[in-house]
Amino acid sequence: MSFGDEHGYGDPARPARNDDGFGGTGQTRTRLPDARGGDGYGGGRRPARGSRSLIMVVGVVVLLLAAIAFANRGGNDDPATGANAPDGAGNPTAASGVKPVTGKNGTIPSGFAKDEQGAASAATNYAVALGSDGMFNRVSRYAILDAIYVPASATKLKTALDPAYAPAELQRLGLDAEGNPPPDSLFVSRAIPVGTKVESISGDTARVSVWYTGLIGMAGPGSTDPVKTTWQTGTFDLRWQGDDWKIVTDTQKTGPAPVPGDVATSGADEISKAVEQYGGFTYAR
Repeated sequence: MSFGDEHGYGDPARPARNDDGFGGTGQTRTRLPDARGGDGYGGGRRPARGSRSLIMVVGVVVLLLAAIAFANRGGNDDPATGANAPDGAGNPTAASGVKPVTGKNGTIPSGFAKDEQGAASAATNYAVALGSDGMFNRVSRYAILDAIYVPASATKLKTALDPAYAPAELQRLGLDAEGNPPPDSLFVSRAIPVGTKVESISGDTARVSVWYTGLIGMAGPGSTDPVKTTWQTGTFDLRWQGDDWKIVTDTQKTGPAPVPGDVATSGADEISKAVEQYGGFTYAR
């Protein structure tokens, strides 16, 4: 039945129907299948559905091409300076292609570039050094301070930090007076940077903030201070001195700290093995 045959639609010369279209005296016209093998229910409409499918496919392809083009928009940005990043945005962490430092001062990388990337890398490596277990031994602590601070600041900090690493404080952590753990235990102190932000840089000075998580505690039988995580942000005022960045002053604050995940706590033995098997990183790039 065609749509034009129902309820007076179609031929205007046709008398109005008095029935309700469900029986009565109304005439019915039957459409036979056409020569193309239609099913009697508008087989000629199939090409239209095919056209719509083709349009949908083309639309998906166009959207994919647009997404790829959008993702590649930053390809010409200079990752070393972050010049195209919005104000307050973090520095990019992708490989920059800039040759990393080749020197080291003790166990700490040295010879950072005099630019934003170099300042960020220097501050990040210095945060790692200050969060290491080497800070709990007087000899290695002094070596770290001499390596990363300007001389005047290093001299002051040696005196200022000694009380924080006094024998009584070390004992509270389960360490002896030299900062050594018991024979059957492993002391863990490690800083793991999450991101950096160059607050400012001008000439021979720079200020860089480093957000990092940390591990600290004793892994071993009978430990009263098990290894736990911390979250800190360190801000470093740097000065270009002796062909490298050095710390003049620095401050630390707690957080930002995310919500802990639903991860089962590992035992002391598993933590000890992980710390021994997985070494820390340097962050020059």
